[in-house]
Amino acid sequence: MRDVSCAGMEATITEYFDGCNEADFAKMVGCMEPEATHYFPAGAPQGTFVGAEAIAKGWIAAVERLGSIWTIDRFVADPSKRQAVIEWTHFKPAQGIYLRGDEWYVFSERGLITEIRAYYAAPALTEPQTHVLGDFDYEGLGYPMTPPKIAGRD
Repeated sequence: MRDVSCAGMEATITEYFDGCNEADFAKMVGCMEPEATHYFPAGAPQGTFVGAEAIAKGWIAAVERLGSIWTIDRFVADPSKRQAVIEWTHFKPAQGIYLRGDEWYVFSERGLITEIRAYYAAPALTEPQTHVLGDFDYEGLGYPMTPPKIAGRD
């Protein structure tokens, strides 16, 4: 059983993101209930990921295809509802772009992720573009502007 306090949910989401960045199937799946679902904006090319295994395989494919690297930029939580929200950046080095967005997390009583709802700062587009909020001072507010180095990845 995992901790569903603010710190516990943040630790689980951080471990999940570490698993995404490391393309570590077991680490990602270990943070989720088997039936977890990851929703994306309508029209997103990957569609909905249904099941912890599908979520993990989807992000492993993104690392392989796009060189994907994710950061958690902000975090808030409501332990009484077992829900948390993060703001993230998804760097896609192979395309030379990044996008930003938010995700809403719902946790089970066991403290595992059951649902992720992704909201993009801009519509999902198939042509390479950087997705950001217009006129928002990401750099001035300390958001990452380049992908961080991930151990074990070139």
